Amino acid sequence: MYKNFKKSEFLFLSLVVLQSLPHGLKFLNPFENYDKTSTAGDIYLKLFTHHRELCHHFILVFTDGSKSSTQTSSACVFMNSTLSFQLHPSCSIFTAEIRAILHSLSEISNYPADNYIIYSDSLSVLQALSSLHRHSHPLAFSILDLHDRLVCKGFSILLCWVPSHVGICGIEIADIAAKNASAVLDNSTPLKDFKHYINLALHSRWVNHWNSQSMNKLRSIKPVVEPWPTLTNRKADTIITRLRVGHTRYTHRHLLMGEQAPMCTQCNCIMSVLHILSECPNFNSLRLRYFQSSSISLTDLLGKIPHIHLLPFLKSIGFYPLI
Repeated sequence: MYKNFKKSEFLFLSLVVLQSLPHGLKFLNPFENYDKTSTAGDIYLKLFTHHRELCHHFILVFTDGSKSSTQTSSACVFMNSTLSFQLHPSCSIFTAEIRAILHSLSEISNYPADNYIIYSDSLSVLQALSSLHRHSHPLAFSILDLHDRLVCKGFSILLCWVPSHVGICGIEIADIAAKNASAVLDNSTPLKDFKHYINLALHSRWVNHWNSQSMNKLRSIKPVVEPWPTLTNRKADTIITRLRVGHTRYTHRHLLMGEQAPMCTQCNCIMSVLHILSECPNFNSLRLRYFQSSSISLTDLLGKIPHIHLLPFLKSIGFYPLI
């Protein structure tokens, strides 16, 4: 399953060169024919025991990653030692899992050449390592580089997937160790993870700021920060957007022209989008015709999916061309 390369082939290859090679690390999966949702834990234990009998001459190493709201961490478990460490909180669970495998290889490099099998419960990481390409996770190339250097030195290293939380002792220990990690690993954070971390932080600040806006017209219609679909008709989309923010030519042109604000002669109040669409009794009969109610909220009219009869209503009251 693993091809042994000559020392001269890989010993001096840089990561840049490795990224251009159609190369990957295949992995074992003795459980691939068993669906985890319908397979009892004791079946997995029996399968793992049988697998270990076949690979008894390989030294076991278990790895795991953990991510919570407070920390991201990794762990690798050897026969006589357990190593766990925290990563930068911006790191993803994928980075935590792949970092654990890289760290286990680094530890293995400190020992004499032997047969090792590294177990991980992250199928996505193992699949990523088996099919590398130029956009693969940067640590995947570090793993490939270190793996091939170890092979050149006489090591035999296998990767194997194991299911989590089915009672396999080593992976359970790695899981606990990762969650309880206290030491901090001083290492770089992948750019993709850091970008995601920054985006989440900015989004959180945006949400907090938005929630504090008590007088914002749009917030009463859109209380949650989330993307809303645009209408396929650009003119209609522009109309809806202006109504949502409460700014139309009719209700706000006086600010540009230095004039008095338009007044509703029926109600003796300043004209606004809210008053025109929801409150003014002049349009009650038309509201009943189009919305089956004489009083309808702006949220129902201008929400994520605008009311299907809104545009005909705007045209019937003569407001459409004034928006």
